Amino acid sequence: MGKLGIGIIGSRFAADLHAHAFSKLLGEKVEIVAVCSKTKESAGAFARKFKIPHFYTDPQQMMERTDIHVIDLCVTTNLHHAFAIQAARAGKHVICEKPLTGFFGEEGARIGETVSRQVMFEKALENAAAVAEAVKQNRVKFCYAENFVYAPPVTKLKNLMKACQGTVLDIRAEESHSGSHAVYSRQWSTSGGGSLLRMGAHPVGAVLHLKHYEGLMKYGRPIRARSVLGDVGQLTKLEPFQKETKKWIVDSWVDVEDWSAALITFEDGSKATIHATDVSLGGVKNLMSVYMSNAAVQVNINPNTSLVVYSPENSVFGSEYITEKVETKAGWQFPSPDEDWMRGYPQEVEDFIQAIHEDREPISGIDLACEVVEVIYGAYLSAEAGKRIDLVRK
Repeated sequence: MGKLGIGIIGSRFAADLHAHAFSKLLGEKVEIVAVCSKTKESAGAFARKFKIPHFYTDPQQMMERTDIHVIDLCVTTNLHHAFAIQAARAGKHVICEKPLTGFFGEEGARIGETVSRQVMFEKALENAAAVAEAVKQNRVKFCYAENFVYAPPVTKLKNLMKACQGTVLDIRAEESHSGSHAVYSRQWSTSGGGSLLRMGAHPVGAVLHLKHYEGLMKYGRPIRARSVLGDVGQLTKLEPFQKETKKWIVDSWVDVEDWSAALITFEDGSKATIHATDVSLGGVKNLMSVYMSNAAVQVNINPNTSLVVYSPENSVFGSEYITEKVETKAGWQFPSPDEDWMRGYPQEVEDFIQAIHEDREPISGIDLACEVVEVIYGAYLSAEAGKRIDLVRK
């Protein structure tokens, strides 16, 4: 196979990240052939920005192009599984932003009041299984865009795990910030969940991947999640917070949580603790601590101390970008010299393209995508039931 033609569906934040990551591979390996968005204006603007020759508002039309080999899904979560199946049936390889899927109910449905978490759990797994089946039947690659897996500190962590051969006993992982500004994130019908799904997919995906890696390295099979205990909350609905006149934290959530925690128990008895919240000031926290029987590793994707700066007031650094989700540029800050690289985006797309060229599974693929959905929706079910949920293995 020669140069791979890419068709991107979506033209906002995630699509922008992916297009920048692809730019390092343009030429011999990759060409972004087309972009598809809801409106001609959005699609056209994105195409002009990244010098993409074609743009569409109809995904099927774009998928019919014979010079497109890969469909990159950078759309809202409720569209992932349907577009992934459509692309696979069209014979296209799939790159899909996290999370793979979820339960979305009816438009405007108050999920917690009208639909049980058991129904949500079953439907989410059904959606994930349908994607996996379409990928298998049509013999295409599914590349799960979980950038934590490719972040350089995590890659180094895996090398250290291989070198020390210790038992991974306890993992503590987090993604938190002060709230998404994306409108789709506010309700179940478009996001499939709140902070646990939208942000927790990152740390959940990372810890599952590490235990898969440990198991494959030592036993030739992944160590998978056995059970999950979860809790969620809407902390911005607390009366004292509602009475505050100045809101530094996003508080316009409709029927999704803004705080979550999950405790995962693995098949070997080891544990992982996940925190994902929209109530954390001070910029994005992408953190992980791994405690092994003979070593400990602290992963600081964001913030990290590769560069530390100080300014006495917000205006000092002008329009220069500091870091994602930081509320002010005043005080001590931690700007990453190359944030995309530190978070693993270029490494992610390079592995995807190589996997397709070499006819192998990507490091982050369909199995990880499906298990992330299973664990997170198991945690939602646990939060409703008030008990640990066992994950049934076939």
